[in-house]
Amino acid sequence: MSSHQEEDDLKPSSTPGYKVGAAKTTEEYATLDAEDESLARWKASLGIVPGTSTTGTGPKVTVLTLELASQTLPPGKKIVFELGDPEKIAHLKKHPITIKEGVEYNVRITFKVNHSIISGVRYIQAVKRGPVTVDKLEQMLGSYGPNPSGEPYIKNFEPEESPSGMIARSGTYNVKSRVIDDDGEIYAST
Repeated sequence: MSSHQEEDDLKPSSTPGYKVGAAKTTEEYATLDAEDESLARWKASLGIVPGTSTTGTGPKVTVLTLELASQTLPPGKKIVFELGDPEKIAHLKKHPITIKEGVEYNVRITFKVNHSIISGVRYIQAVKRGPVTVDKLEQMLGSYGPNPSGEPYIKNFEPEESPSGMIARSGTYNVKSRVIDDDGEIYAST
């Protein structure tokens, strides 16, 4: 499969007429509409207050884990992919997981905003069987600032159902995923 086709599968959809605004610093956001009390409280909940600087080096976002949660898993069993550990990602590529057919599951993503304000962050997942894309999921994570408490954010997606039926049993599915923002910056790709 060509890498061009993979890029198309993981390309976020666009909204006609929507234009990404100019990037602003946290200080600029903090002083913007400062007289609006409601907006000031909301910005403070995101850690955006005058005098705080979130400039930094390194990635704006660190995607910590990707998890498949299901009621059908035995108690205490979790399917968690630690995306910050290259060795575990390499192991996963060599030893794929097996999901039973017709099982309801949901994707859960844990991420941390390190600095700056990120907007329009999306999770995109493409499921392929051979060269054919059989499912594509695109979920909006939203816009975030660094968590004032320093804790990571957790986003649960709507339940999905794994493929089922005779045709679903006779093959292997490959899943590619990506976390990307409105500016096209990729924070994780598997």
